[in-house]
Amino acid sequence: MADLTRRRFLVGGTAAAGGLALAGCTTAAAPAELPPFDPGDWASVRAQFPLSREVRQFSAYVLATHPRPVADAIARHRAELDKDTHAYLGVQAGAEDAVRAAAAQYLGGRASDIALTDSTTMGLGLLYAGLRLTPGQQVLTTEHDFFSTHQALRMRGADVRRVRLYDDPAAASAEEIVARLRAGLTPATRVVAITWVHSVTGVKLPVRAIADAIAAHNAPLAPADRALLCVDAVHALGVEVATAADLGCDFLVSGTHKWLFGPRGTGIVWAREGAWAAADPVLPSFSGPAFGEWLNDAPPPPTTGELFTPGGYHSFEHRWAVADAFAFHRAIGRDRVAARTREQVDRLRAGLADLRQIRVRTPAAPELSAGLVCFDVDGATPDAVVARLHAKGIAATVTPYRERHVRVGPSIATADDDVDALLDVLRE
Repeated sequence: MADLTRRRFLVGGTAAAGGLALAGCTTAAAPAELPPFDPGDWASVRAQFPLSREVRQFSAYVLATHPRPVADAIARHRAELDKDTHAYLGVQAGAEDAVRAAAAQYLGGRASDIALTDSTTMGLGLLYAGLRLTPGQQVLTTEHDFFSTHQALRMRGADVRRVRLYDDPAAASAEEIVARLRAGLTPATRVVAITWVHSVTGVKLPVRAIADAIAAHNAPLAPADRALLCVDAVHALGVEVATAADLGCDFLVSGTHKWLFGPRGTGIVWAREGAWAAADPVLPSFSGPAFGEWLNDAPPPPTTGELFTPGGYHSFEHRWAVADAFAFHRAIGRDRVAARTREQVDRLRAGLADLRQIRVRTPAAPELSAGLVCFDVDGATPDAVVARLHAKGIAATVTPYRERHVRVGPSIATADDDVDALLDVLRE
């Protein structure tokens, strides 16, 4: 993967077509006025996104565009900050608590157990640096996890073991995945680091079944020796019905600027009740308890989501608008978002099944797949396919791994005719 430049890495292969400067395509301006948002009407939902209608947007999951309610919240906060920054910071003193409350309503659990970050990568780095490991304890992760997990563990200097959960992703089964991960557990395993939806293959892990297997493994162990299940959920948050509380994990990390279509540069770390006791904050927080510790030379207070949230000044207009992103999804209905995404994924897969030159890498079963569909085209490199799609006004990406595939993601920002247009180009 030596040719994977920083720019190509960040955009997931979209640079293969010479950037987004498509022949004959111009970016359409967002409409000045929109009819009232009707969350029950998919056309109205799509109209909230100011995406160019000259491009079929199958890579919106890379870095979200802001739907109108989120963009309006950002603009409102920015205007007030620009007008009188000091005063508005005082007015918004409880804004981060409101974001935590909105996240807890969506994810389950308690608002106090949610830390706010700037991205999935930041959340993973903070979590794996902060989890306490005693000599001899190990981390178990997988061959399929992304750079951010592997690198965060490497930088931590942890003793890491990796397992391969499947050989052919299209033929993967929940039973095989759970059995392979269970076989990797040992009494020394303190952390299990997995990703809910693999961005290299589109495989969705059976996290609840994995959590149950880990619970059985943990049963005879002392609390300090039990394995903690940590989940990178960035390609599931905003597209899956299951909540973090449903999964049975200890920690869940995600950016909110992908499938949730939240403000760019925002993310969360969710912890089940009591799990923060296993971690120490990595950066000073700008919280009352942290300042009290400093001013009073007091012992460190117990870790909470607030204490784990890095302090300093952030792009507050974006962070505060995360609550509006959760509200946008709740208004539509998380079950409806998941069903709509599945409808388009199934429509795409049905069309791909008729194309002999296409080899789909993502499992068909809904329990093992989400919104991503990864595939190969016989006789063409993934970069060449993505370039061809871009030339036809279709935005797709190449998986930024050693294992490279074409990757597309139908979502609430696409429609049936977009899926049909993608299939028409692939038929060529």
